[in-house]
Amino acid sequence: MNSTDIFRIALGLSSPWYVERVEFLDSTSEKGKELHLHLNFERGYKFSDSSGLSTTAYDTVDRVWQHLNFFQHRCYLHARVPRIKSGDGTIHQVQVPWARANSGFTLLFEAYAMLLIESEMPVSKVSECVKATAPRIWRVFNYWIKRALSKDKLDTVTQIGMDETSRKKGHNYVTIFADLDQRRVIHVCEGKDANTVEDFTKALESKGGSKEKIEIVSMDMSPAFISGVKENLPDAQLVFDKFHLVQSLNKTLDEVRIAERKGNDLLKGHKYTVLKKYDNLSSQNKSELDYVLMMYPKLGEAYRLRELFMDVFTIADPQEAKGYLWFWCDMAMDQKIEPYKKFVSMIKSHWSGITAYFDKRVTNGVLEGINSKIQLAKRRARGYRDVHNYINMIYFLSAKLKFDYPLYSL
Repeated sequence: MNSTDIFRIALGLSSPWYVERVEFLDSTSEKGKELHLHLNFERGYKFSDSSGLSTTAYDTVDRVWQHLNFFQHRCYLHARVPRIKSGDGTIHQVQVPWARANSGFTLLFEAYAMLLIESEMPVSKVSECVKATAPRIWRVFNYWIKRALSKDKLDTVTQIGMDETSRKKGHNYVTIFADLDQRRVIHVCEGKDANTVEDFTKALESKGGSKEKIEIVSMDMSPAFISGVKENLPDAQLVFDKFHLVQSLNKTLDEVRIAERKGNDLLKGHKYTVLKKYDNLSSQNKSELDYVLMMYPKLGEAYRLRELFMDVFTIADPQEAKGYLWFWCDMAMDQKIEPYKKFVSMIKSHWSGITAYFDKRVTNGVLEGINSKIQLAKRRARGYRDVHNYINMIYFLSAKLKFDYPLYSL
């Protein structure tokens, strides 16, 4: 067995393809060597066109693909790719078995790059590792995401959660839709307005789903999201996410703290002492909090209302929980604390969606976990300039897609 046979076996080549010659040359771009494998096909071999008709090569086109490194050396495959004439007279290039159409990399090279990204390596670092430019790696990445998405099915989706996240700090938002049952992202689109829901329903139905099957939509109280759901998913039950509700309540409590802070140095540096859960505070912070709440009765009452509000989520019976929430609203209004009056008004104006939580017990907890993964990837990559790259990275991280690149061979 000679070296060409060894490389033929290593590449998994079969008739009509074979390794014609092997060259180990000095690199023209950097120090070191490069391995160049020249492939050819058997003379007179008949290739099949799309209709199944067999014909010999009309002519050939010289192509080069970057392959996985041979030890520390870059490796390239060279081949004369045949073109054949179909029965209708059109000329087509034959698809080679080691690379996909219109790619400058072999399938194994692309699978290795995807494996590195899956291992949480930023694309910029992957490009350095495999000695290819970042835009080329992004094109490979986006191809396989698009391919996997085209095969994704959404026919079983009945409960969704939706939330927005930013591509850059404070702006350039995308909206994420997740299947709450399968705990995965099923759609991502630019913006955070009502049109995102329409975009989702179109994608849903293009993949075998039905908007009539959507029973529950869990989300925050964004007017744009509410409008979009009512317009495009009229049969779905809106459930306002309890985590966003608690977040809004904490902002309300902080407004009271800020108002009390003016001219009172004793409250300086105690923002998170007030906002954190009491059980999560250290012994020293608990003592400081108790003293602060005693010295500032209005803040103390606001804090007490926050703690009483949290009890509503521990009540198992839906009707009892709704009754307790109404009682809490009346109690908060009686205290005449302006930020709390606004908070109560917000609850009553969204009563149906807020209290639906007690019946359905559905939250956006899945999306909160997904968003944590997205933010970590965003920090590692130091942001995403291209929104489509960002969207596809979200799919890659959280959509549980099935890829068919030859990972088993690596």
